[in-house]
This record gives sequence, C-alpha cells and structure tokens, in this order.
Amino acid sequence: MSFTKIIGRALRDIASPSVLGFVLKVGLGSFLFWMAVLWLSWGPFERFVATYISMIPGVGKWEWLQESGAFLAALAIGYALIVVTISMLTSLFSEKLILKLAAREYPQIRPVGSAAIHRSIYYTVKASIVFLLLFLLTLPLIFVPVFGQFWMLWLWSILLKEPTVYDVGSLFISDPKLLKQRAKKAGLIAMIAALFNYIPLLNIFAPLFAQILFLHYLLAYGIPENRKS
Repeated sequence: MSFTKIIGRALRDIASPSVLGFVLKVGLGSFLFWMAVLWLSWGPFERFVATYISMIPGVGKWEWLQESGAFLAALAIGYALIVVTISMLTSLFSEKLILKLAAREYPQIRPVGSAAIHRSIYYTVKASIVFLLLFLLTLPLIFVPVFGQFWMLWLWSILLKEPTVYDVGSLFISDPKLLKQRAKKAGLIAMIAALFNYIPLLNIFAPLFAQILFLHYLLAYGIPENRKS
C-alpha cells in the first residue's frame, strides 16, 4: 500500500464518530481548561514571559521583542501548553480506541501486548520536557519568517514521535528491534500529524491522528507473526 493511501485511510478514520467523540472530550477539555487558567492569570503570565524574554542572551534587549513580542510569545507558550496537555491525555487514554480501529481495519492482525502505563507516562513526559525546553530556549526563532514555521513543525513532531511509536507499536510488536525497524518513518508521520497544530481547534486532532497514521503504517504492510490462524 502506498504512503498516500495510508494517509487517506487515517484521514477517513479521523472523521469517524468514535474518534470525533474521543477528540472532543480530550481536546476540547484541554483547550477549555487552559483558556480558563490563562484568562484568570493572563496579566502575571504575560509579565513572566516578558521577564523571561529580557533574560535571553543576544535578543532580550530588542525593543520590539520586549513590547509586542512579549504578548505574542505569551500566546505561543499558552498554545504550546494546550498542545502538550492534549498529547499527554491522548497517550494515556487512546489505547482502547486504537485497538478498536485495528480490529475493524485489520481483523487478521492480533494484538500482542499493551502499553505499560508507567512507560507511556515516561515517554510522554520525556517528549514534553524536551519539547518545552527546546521551545523556550529557541523562542525567538519562531518569529523568523518561513524558517520559524518549519522549526516549530519539527518541535511539535518531537512531542508526538516517541510516545506514538511506543503507545501504538507496543500493541502489535513485541520485538524492540522489529519495532525500531518499522518506526523508520515515525519522524515523517509525526511531522505530518503536527501540521494540524497550525490550525487552532484542529490542533486537538494532532496526537490522535499521529497514532492512527502510525497504526496504518505498521499494519498495512502486515506483521506475519501476528496473523490470526
């Protein structure tokens, strides 16, 4: 199966009622939570961001960045917090939905395990910390036209890649070497899914779309040792 067909299947699945229901609960719940938090604490939050910007070596003294840049940076950080929360909740609660989609689309493939909750949390927290650190350390780069958009896309892919490989891959592949081999396109898959983050509200689909896309990528090519007799 071609990669474009795999993307087409994932886009079809993302519009199914079960997926939409999951996304609405997890995605909109995260969005409304952070909107309420930021609404109630926007003044102190923006001042904190402005103080942080002033401490960045080399660019902290730029007048435009201290003025209008502080507001835009506060919005960007708030948006990043929403994206991180959606990714965490999707990683923790999507397993039943992924198994349901797999059983419907690939009934000949049997699951071989389950994602251990502590490892799922570990990979998700690890990816979130790396994402947030790189995001904060390179914050001025996102304001660079064109380059900033590609840089942000890569950062978002970090947030999705490793948790997606573990959460989905551990359901169907028990051999770490085989999973590593099958995950060679995980970076590309994460970047494709991260494109949703460029559209407010549609960003709530990004983590689950990454999982569904990786599911199709794994199972569309078959896993012979997992075939039901």
